[in-house]
Amino acid sequence: MRDSVDRHVEVWARELDWMDPVKEAIFARLAILARHASQARRATLDSDGLRNWQYKVLLTLRRLGPPYTGSPSLLADHLGLTRGALSARLAPLEEAGLIVRTHEDADRRRVRVRLTDAGHAAFEQQVAAEEADELALLAALTPAERVTLADLLRKMVLAAEVSAAGQVEKAEEAGGAGQAGEAVPVPRGSGSDGS
Repeated sequence: MRDSVDRHVEVWARELDWMDPVKEAIFARLAILARHASQARRATLDSDGLRNWQYKVLLTLRRLGPPYTGSPSLLADHLGLTRGALSARLAPLEEAGLIVRTHEDADRRRVRVRLTDAGHAAFEQQVAAEEADELALLAALTPAERVTLADLLRKMVLAAEVSAAGQVEKAEEAGGAGQAGEAVPVPRGSGSDGS
C-alpha cells in the first residue's frame, strides 16, 4: 500500500540522485504525523474554547504535581516567558475560573498561582481527546509494532538531545549565552507547537 510520501520520494529521488530515499521517507512521515497531531490538538482546543497558550499554562501547573501551585516566576521560567507576558496570560485564565492567584499571608508581595477544579477538568478533557485521536492512529500497528516504534524513536530522540547539548556546549565555550536544558516532553496532551 502506497502513501503520499512514496510519491514524494519518487519525485525527489529522480531530481536529487544523492538523496537518501529511506531518510526522506522517514522524515516526511514524521512531519506529516507531527502536523496531524498539532492540527488535532488545535481543533480540540478550539472546540473547547481554549487556546494553545492557555492549555500550556494549565499543563505546566498540572505537571508541578499536588497542590498544582507555583509562583509566577517558576511558571514564566517553565513556559519561556517574561513575568509581564505571563501576567497577561494569567488574567484570562483567572477570569475563566481555570486558575486562582493568591497572596501568601506572611508576605503579600508573594503570589501563588493554583489550578482550580475547572482548570483540572479543562486539562483532562483536552488530554482525553488527544489520547483518543492518537490511539486511533496507533490502531494501524500491533502492540509489538508500537513498542518497536517507541524504541526506535527513543534512539532518535537521544541522538537529537546529545546533538543539542553539544551545540549548547560549543556556544558556551565560544562565549555565547546558550542555556543547557533538557527538552521537556509535553504529555500527549503535549505537543510543543507554538503558542
